[in-house]
Amino acid sequence: MEDVPEALRPPIPLALAKAVEAIPREDALPGGSMYEPKFDGYRASLSVRPEGATLWSRQGKELSRYFPELLEAAEAQIPPGCVLDGEAVIWTADRLDFDALQRRLVTARQALPALAKEHPASFVAFDLLAVAGHDIRATALAGRRELLEHLAADWSPPLNLSPATRDRSEALQWFEELPAVGVEGLMVKAAGQEYQGGVRQWWKVKRRQTVDVVCAAVIGTMARPQYVVVGLPMEGRLRIVGRSSALTAAAARQLAAQLHKPAAPHPWPETITETMLNRFSKDKAPVALTLVEPIVVEISADVAWSGNAFRHTVRYLRARPELPPNHVQLPAP
Repeated sequence: MEDVPEALRPPIPLALAKAVEAIPREDALPGGSMYEPKFDGYRASLSVRPEGATLWSRQGKELSRYFPELLEAAEAQIPPGCVLDGEAVIWTADRLDFDALQRRLVTARQALPALAKEHPASFVAFDLLAVAGHDIRATALAGRRELLEHLAADWSPPLNLSPATRDRSEALQWFEELPAVGVEGLMVKAAGQEYQGGVRQWWKVKRRQTVDVVCAAVIGTMARPQYVVVGLPMEGRLRIVGRSSALTAAAARQLAAQLHKPAAPHPWPETITETMLNRFSKDKAPVALTLVEPIVVEISADVAWSGNAFRHTVRYLRARPELPPNHVQLPAP
């Protein structure tokens, strides 16, 4: 019975991607561009050995016990000696549900079987690093994809093969239509490139939307704000839902001209934790806020809106002082 090659015993470094603003041409990358949906889930490697399957996060954390249904399916449908790169996801009502995915990691062990039955996970495979005990990372992506398609030919859920196309027009259609089900955008990869763990060798293009939010605090001073702290009205109060990326000098000047000290008691404290701005952060240090009179600002955000927070930083576009903060609405799911 084949085993995973020594160099691919988990945890292993996974290939990374750099953000780009536009979808590249079909001939932009070596061997041609290959386009795939960017699924909103947990990036993970799935390793199948004679003694069983294991699932590992991009950060090198073992996720096996949180996704028993994925291990069971892998052991039943994938022969030992294979390593796959992909995404663990959960679908709820035909839409990707990242919050349900997160609940897996904070649920007590004894409650996991019931949770997995109520909200089952899926694994979307988009690359193959080892097959039949052979390390194939030096094989071009086009060859790895062919082997992956052969391996996945008889799969059934919860194992899935990620769609892929070399047709840019089809990719553009995905980019327009798939955000409705929670797909974040596109991954673009070179069909002629080998797999390089730990290297930003792929490109990602995220679908973004323009949203009105409330700026009720900044990080920095009112005269030179560095970041916008983003708020939205929820359940009768203004709730912190994220922050912007660093402001340019021009944007900081434009925003500073609209900022004023609060005219009434403020709904936010002057000091918060980093996790209030980024729930994925492990930084426990306090963050000082400069509280301001709430104003509406326009931002650009990707589709990773969880229903109560932006999971990624947003981009500040402009102030909208003519709009009343209490008329701002939550982004569409």
